[in-house]
Amino acid sequence: MSKKFSPLRYPNSRIDTDSDYLEIRVVEYKAPGFDTSGDQALIGNSTDELQENIENPLGFIFLPIPENIQDSNAVSWGDDNINGLAAIGMKGAMEAIKNPSLLDGAAKAGKTVIGGIGDLAGDAGTQDAVASFFASKAVNVLGGNTTLDGVLARSSGQIINPNMELLFNGVTLRSFSFSFDLAPRDEKESDTIKRMFRIFKQNMQAKKSSDGGDTSGLFLRSPNVFQLNYKTGRRNHNFLHKFKPMALLNMAVNYTGGGTYATYDDTTPVHMKLDLSFQELNPVYSEDYDSEEGKEGVGF
Repeated sequence: MSKKFSPLRYPNSRIDTDSDYLEIRVVEYKAPGFDTSGDQALIGNSTDELQENIENPLGFIFLPIPENIQDSNAVSWGDDNINGLAAIGMKGAMEAIKNPSLLDGAAKAGKTVIGGIGDLAGDAGTQDAVASFFASKAVNVLGGNTTLDGVLARSSGQIINPNMELLFNGVTLRSFSFSFDLAPRDEKESDTIKRMFRIFKQNMQAKKSSDGGDTSGLFLRSPNVFQLNYKTGRRNHNFLHKFKPMALLNMAVNYTGGGTYATYDDTTPVHMKLDLSFQELNPVYSEDYDSEEGKEGVGF
């Protein structure tokens, strides 16, 4: 069980109703899991599973709004192509897969492919393509290195239409990086920064002990995660983007933030720089913008 801690705030100044700042909640991680109780196995979602822990975090860290704040949303698309002959073969394969009888499906698929090619056989372009196909194979057997389209282009000045199209490939996980300049003005701020560093470091690391207290090191438990929010006073920022729960991937501290080594009498560095790199646990989906949180400001 992770330890709770009292809220930490830097700088140690009062947060007014119009103060903008970054709220960081340290959240005990909960695995998304699987639901196998029904007819289908349902895959869990980290964001959904963590809601209770987000509402009851291990603690809060409040930092000033960093410079150069930005969000970047991206999805993956890629080009794909399929020619007419491949489309005929795909149709036959689909019919075979849908047929409950393997033999009947294979027979029907064969008829579909033969029939489709037969429909094209009377076309002069198709005849050229078939001839070029066998010609390219013959050339390659003799040590050449050519393709069907290469032979077609040389012989008739045409190639098989690839029917190229840009198709959706998948989603991505957003990453965020923040930099903070930290210059403690008194002993209390010095202690706050030191405790804050320790909390970030400890909660981003994996745990050797299991829930049952086993410390053998046979298994590793996931580190804790973080929920970030831009705030104005006690309410969410009315414009800036929202975050999904995130893992802290990298933390870097420069203890000579001013370029030279200088400390106070208690050995606290005079100027430090803190860099944090996070990545969200789940992608952003279109439906997220219809949620209560997603309707605020620019959404995610």
